[in-house]
Amino acid sequence: MQSAFVNWCAAVRDGLLARITPSAESSRVLKALWPYVWPEDRPDLKRTVIWSFVIIVIAKGVTVTVPFTLKWATDALVASTGGHVSSSQTLPWLIGAPVVATILYGIARIVMSLLVQVREGMFARVAMHAVRKLALSTFEHMHRLSLRFHLERKTGGLTRVLERGRAGIENISRMALMTLIPTIVEFLMIIAVCAYEFDWRYIVTIVLMIAAYLWFTVKATNWRLAIRRAMNESDTDANTKAIDSLLNYETVKYFGAEGREAARYDRSMAAYEKASIKTYTSLAVLNSGQAIIFTIALTICLVMSATDIVAGKDTVGHFAMVNLLMLQLFMPLNFMGMVYREIKQGLTDIERMMEVLEKNPEVADKPGAKELKVSGGAIRFDHVGFAYDPERVILKDVSFDVPAGKMVAIVGPSGAGKSTVARLLLRFYDVTGGKITIDGQNIRDVSQHSLRSAIGVVPQDTVLFNDTIFYNIKYGRADATDAEVYAAAKLAQIDDFVRALPDGYNTMVGERGLKLSGGEKQRVAIARTILKAPPILLLDEATSALDSHTEREIQDALDRVSKDRTTVVIAHRLSTIIHADSILVLEAGRVAEQGTHGELIAKNGLYASLWARQRQAEKAREELAHALEEAGEPA
Repeated sequence: MQSAFVNWCAAVRDGLLARITPSAESSRVLKALWPYVWPEDRPDLKRTVIWSFVIIVIAKGVTVTVPFTLKWATDALVASTGGHVSSSQTLPWLIGAPVVATILYGIARIVMSLLVQVREGMFARVAMHAVRKLALSTFEHMHRLSLRFHLERKTGGLTRVLERGRAGIENISRMALMTLIPTIVEFLMIIAVCAYEFDWRYIVTIVLMIAAYLWFTVKATNWRLAIRRAMNESDTDANTKAIDSLLNYETVKYFGAEGREAARYDRSMAAYEKASIKTYTSLAVLNSGQAIIFTIALTICLVMSATDIVAGKDTVGHFAMVNLLMLQLFMPLNFMGMVYREIKQGLTDIERMMEVLEKNPEVADKPGAKELKVSGGAIRFDHVGFAYDPERVILKDVSFDVPAGKMVAIVGPSGAGKSTVARLLLRFYDVTGGKITIDGQNIRDVSQHSLRSAIGVVPQDTVLFNDTIFYNIKYGRADATDAEVYAAAKLAQIDDFVRALPDGYNTMVGERGLKLSGGEKQRVAIARTILKAPPILLLDEATSALDSHTEREIQDALDRVSKDRTTVVIAHRLSTIIHADSILVLEAGRVAEQGTHGELIAKNGLYASLWARQRQAEKAREELAHALEEAGEPA
């Protein structure tokens, strides 16, 4: 009989371990977290972890004495009111001293609570350091990932992954290291007390209860995880749609689409609402099942204790002790359920963060990559080929030179590959054929940081940080002085405008710089590039979105910036690049023509055709504006 019971317990244990033991995926995540909880460069945090564990043992030792103090107080009360208490079943000096025993009970509970809080406060330094370091690592890694990764992901979704990942790290570090281990210690101590004070029936009841409790908890938690994942997905989707809609506020207003956006957001929130209701309902099922299992075991133990007291085997104090022991056992048991639940949910939340961390950058520096040394800034595209994917070839055997200190413009129809040239020069992507060199150095052999430090970019769509004008200009060079920032603004012809504002350079530009006009944003971008003072300049259709008057002003500023610098201009309006030293015409990913403006007009080829169409469109606009002026209507 005893052998069969032992075998049954072993089978239950093996089944539980099979369910509770972390999967390979979970083990991988926990292994990745360990260096952040036990940081090699922080011996002070290591000492904190060790002292926390010492306090755990002391605190749990005090915890298991609390039921004894209640037993002594109960027996003292019974003796003081005329009841009989055997001196062999309690401390003789406490018989007739109920006040002392009660005070001892209170002191034990205070010490237990204080030690728990001290341990929590101590370990907070370790847990929050782990949260900070891993969140920082993820944030830095996101910036190392390729442009392709960010174009394929939604910003709102990524920020949500980071936010939930931080919460998951905190839960795992706290639950796994500061709740799981203390709970195991408390289990062992309470079972030892039961073995000392009571007979085998109590131990069997408690072991069966623990097995049933953990089995039910694991089953119910695994069932809830699928619901939790669905809730997370719907939450991410709703958050992404909200951010996307708010970032495109003006577009929404253009099309009067507030109702559509609200309906789209509400569909996502409805899915979140449905998943959330299931989450809370499933939690109620879990809590109810746990309470039923524990209460049945508690009742059985109390019935056995009452029977023993009536039979004269135990004192009344044992009844109180059994009740408190079981209640104290319920606390770590409840923690075990919560620990398993929180760790599994934390792992679920952190899985996406780990996926991001494990994603290798598409463009990476070679081991031992050297710094780019720019002497003149001569650029060469040598038989360059590129495809975003095998079925979408963008550039085909493209070769051209940009001599040091000269300006080369790249023009062509939409989809010809102009912007791809800029992205390859900045090494947002690596070429799939040929090579790109700067002063004879292959850009794949130098560090990306040194490459991009040598190139100043004025893009078509300038996106500013939601900060001050001063901050956005100084972003060009973090160590610039205030005088240098103001000088750059003057060269970009924006200083007078900024100083006329009520808050001057401390004016907030709004989300993505939406409080400034297109021309004002472009001037900030130019000032930022002037402050950077790069030897190579890349102008990516920097004036195509501006009106003619603003375009001329911005073009004047750009001409001053590009003077004596190697400059690559991606152009849409051909009138802005007629003074370029050379013009490259791309068509379907190939170099169709190359020469000066006059030479290309004389060839009467693709460039001449593009020039004629643009001149005709400009002439039509001028005639329309003249007609409106004569009619007395605003142009």
